[in-house]
Amino acid sequence: MKLAAAAIAAVLATGAAHAGGYVAPVVEPAPAPVVAPVTPASDWSGFYAGLQYGQGSGDLSLTGGEVSEDFDAYGIHAGYNRDFGRFVLGGDLDYNRLDIDNVDDKGDMLRLRARAGYDAGRFLPYVSLGAARVKADLGGDLDLSETAVTYGIGADFKVTERFTLGAEYTRQDFSDVADVDNLDLDSDMVQLRASFRF
Repeated sequence: MKLAAAAIAAVLATGAAHAGGYVAPVVEPAPAPVVAPVTPASDWSGFYAGLQYGQGSGDLSLTGGEVSEDFDAYGIHAGYNRDFGRFVLGGDLDYNRLDIDNVDDKGDMLRLRARAGYDAGRFLPYVSLGAARVKADLGGDLDLSETAVTYGIGADFKVTERFTLGAEYTRQDFSDVADVDNLDLDSDMVQLRASFRF
């Protein structure tokens, strides 16, 4: 009996010793997830101005015949873009001096266009639509002074945040040139553009 009482007392003493000494297991907090740095989206908003040069062809057609001439087109441009996230809207005004093959006098073309593009970072593909005014002395009694629709596609690339290079194709459709029914002038141009962004 004394042995049983001693065993019970030993068990109780051991339990009492551990009762106040219980330590909860330490739970380490999970490491915070590593978030990759987000590269800020490119911003195309702002004014720009620059120079352009390219070549084109004009087709003067009347029922039963057509005359085609090539030309160089060079000049200046200026505009404004507004970046809405992924989509960019803007306006562009340009002047082109036309050096027409086999024509002594040079021509002038002034265009005002709206542009809508997609912000792909440093790359901005776009479409354009607007009005073009051309003036040229084509020789003889044909003095050209007409307004028409112009439309096209193009793309700009940011070399730096301030300097862009671009290329575009545009088409101008002039109808009833010099007030002659069915005398149409269609022109196509491919140009390279260099712009400084403000």
